[in-house]
Amino acid sequence: MTLKSSIATLTGKSSYFILSTFFNGGSSYPGKIAHKIDPDILGSLGKNYELIVVTGTNGKTLTTSLINKMLTQKYEDVLTNPTGSNMVQGIVTSFLTHHKKSKKPLAVLEVDEANVEIICRYIKPKYFVLTNIFRDQMDRYGEIYTTYQKILNGIKLAPEATIIANGDAAIFSSKDLPNKVIYYGFSDQGFEDVDIKAPTNTDGVLCPKCNHILHYHKISYANLGSYFCPNCGFKRHELDYQVTDIETLLPNKTKFSIDDNQFTMNIGGKYNIYNALAAYAVASELGITNEHIKKAFSYDEKVFGRQETINVDGKDVNIILVKNPVGLNQVIETILSDKSDYSLAFLLNANYADGIDTSWIWDANFEDFDYDKLPLVITGGKRVKDVTFRFKIAGLDMNKNIETTEIEDFVKALPKVPTDKIYVLATYTAMMSLRKVLSEKGFINKK
Repeated sequence: MTLKSSIATLTGKSSYFILSTFFNGGSSYPGKIAHKIDPDILGSLGKNYELIVVTGTNGKTLTTSLINKMLTQKYEDVLTNPTGSNMVQGIVTSFLTHHKKSKKPLAVLEVDEANVEIICRYIKPKYFVLTNIFRDQMDRYGEIYTTYQKILNGIKLAPEATIIANGDAAIFSSKDLPNKVIYYGFSDQGFEDVDIKAPTNTDGVLCPKCNHILHYHKISYANLGSYFCPNCGFKRHELDYQVTDIETLLPNKTKFSIDDNQFTMNIGGKYNIYNALAAYAVASELGITNEHIKKAFSYDEKVFGRQETINVDGKDVNIILVKNPVGLNQVIETILSDKSDYSLAFLLNANYADGIDTSWIWDANFEDFDYDKLPLVITGGKRVKDVTFRFKIAGLDMNKNIETTEIEDFVKALPKVPTDKIYVLATYTAMMSLRKVLSEKGFINKK
């Protein structure tokens, strides 16, 4: 380690101690300081780690968490970034705060798509886990093909790494790579003779070989499914791991089978089954037993800000991160499967980490909510006017709306809802601000 790296490391660790001890923070700022002092610090900190990079548009945090839970049952030394701070400064912080227990520790890291190349310049991953690619933060990523190219720029720096990719996403089969590729997805058994198209305005349904519209035998959601091109013959790869059955799909419980092995998770949403499948594929490749995988799935602990339920003065506040139309639509579909009474809230920010363009909310299915049955909708965030207006256009009676301008006022409004349960949809920085205030008020127990 160079003198510059040593100074950067000491400074970063000191700032983390102060921030975490006195300000209940420190997920990214210590790394930002250390990286500023030494832009090459990752090369020193990440030396000797066997790295698993989890990247893609949606599902990175839960997939990373599940992989971590599975691997820690076999390996004693695993580093991860549990808060979802996935840009270079957050990743540097994760390395700064990890206490090595072995000479060859594992690192399971959620990595922002635009930061994959940066990380791979210094650490060569053993595995890349690719979840999906949808339109997201157009100001940062552009179209889905641009986003994938950002990921490919990193993969090209690690040709020896194994790629574990969502086989239901055609984009992940669009480029020929020297890497070994393992595919996971949903089984289409019994649907082999079906010929359907994705709904109008679905992104990513052009054949990457001939630009013809892709057809499907079966669609999971959005552009994910058993695709094929009737024009040139391009089709989904054979799957190495697959979901063979979904028995239960509720907001807080899912029963499903992977390769005919049944599992249960205490979290809802078909999109989360994909995350579970990706984690299963990684764990299987690393020799984790089904017994340990089942145990990891059964943990009741909710992932940071992802269907995380917090009791606020007797109200069950379920916080769900949203950031793009496809993800939000899946969240809406999951909420609609809840037959109990609930209220709704939405925190919309437009900071860099959220994406500064909020027009994406107009592409989501706000109209699917039954506003006659919804007793109350609380809105907030830096762009509260935008999201309030979106609800109004979707059919919400504004007499059922509480509009808040400050996060503290939003929190004060939560106990006033007429139901015992409230779903809070929030963009990333809004979610972080909400959790900070809830922690300061004692609603979140510090671990």
